[in-house]
Amino acid sequence: MRPNRSSSDSATCLRTPADRFEALPDFDYPAACTDVGGGVQMAHVEVGPRRRRPIVLMHGEPTWGFVYRSMIRPLAAAGYRVLVPDLIGFGRSDKPVAIVAHSYRAHVGWVRAWLDALGLSDITLFAQDWGALIGLRLVAERPARFARVFVGNGFLLTGDEPRRPLMSAWRAFARYSPVFPVGAMLQAGTRRWLSRAERAAYAAPFPDARYMAGPRALPRLLPLSPHDPEQAANRAAWASLERFARPFHTCFSDGDPVTRGGDRVFRERVAGAGAARHCTVSRAGHFLQEDAGDTIARFMLAQLRRPDDR
Repeated sequence: MRPNRSSSDSATCLRTPADRFEALPDFDYPAACTDVGGGVQMAHVEVGPRRRRPIVLMHGEPTWGFVYRSMIRPLAAAGYRVLVPDLIGFGRSDKPVAIVAHSYRAHVGWVRAWLDALGLSDITLFAQDWGALIGLRLVAERPARFARVFVGNGFLLTGDEPRRPLMSAWRAFARYSPVFPVGAMLQAGTRRWLSRAERAAYAAPFPDARYMAGPRALPRLLPLSPHDPEQAANRAAWASLERFARPFHTCFSDGDPVTRGGDRVFRERVAGAGAARHCTVSRAGHFLQEDAGDTIARFMLAQLRRPDDR
């Protein structure tokens, strides 16, 4: 354990010991750390030529950058600068201990600070799950910073949507369950059988319950009500996305009951989705990067190489 105290608030952060990340299967990348405010450190992996166009891969809940291991190499081998951040509270990033230290707005701010610190522009974004909830807010704030967007099994909720019983159940489980078995959760949302080492890698960031405020907090931050504190911000983000004319692709799986149908919403509402190509990933669950990461990488590269830039 490496505790530190933020200068901006009184929330203690923990940093997972480095030896928890030794011998990860197919993920031997060192992490770089960036101060995203108050001494809080966000970790990321970077692979590929630094001067080339960046691809940012944003994970969701309760995963971390490890989920993109089958996509990093083909994207970097094609000549792109691939960056994979760990959200605060996840992976090798710092982990605020208090649930109240985590808010939707704080997570957006941390990722914004990371993008600013690295000076990233002309970004191709791939975002899944909470990576989309956070990443699309940033696209909406500064659309000129993003050259292209891919969303896979993600959404931007405002609370105006029809009730989603699975999300409500997930929120209750994260809040009240005495156990939070991350490896088993990943298996439940993945069609293929994960190895013991892969399940252990997903549990690695969380040596004990003190480290799990992030995974416990994010489900309760889902904007499921019209009275949610982030509803106005997400409505404003949608208004911006509706005018986003750069290529906007959906890449949803056919086996995710949580986000099913969300791709249609993006295709109907986002300006840049109309002429862009989209794909449905067959035989894949919620964590489609695990089931079909190579397929997704090929789809992304095919769009990036198209002469009509769509």
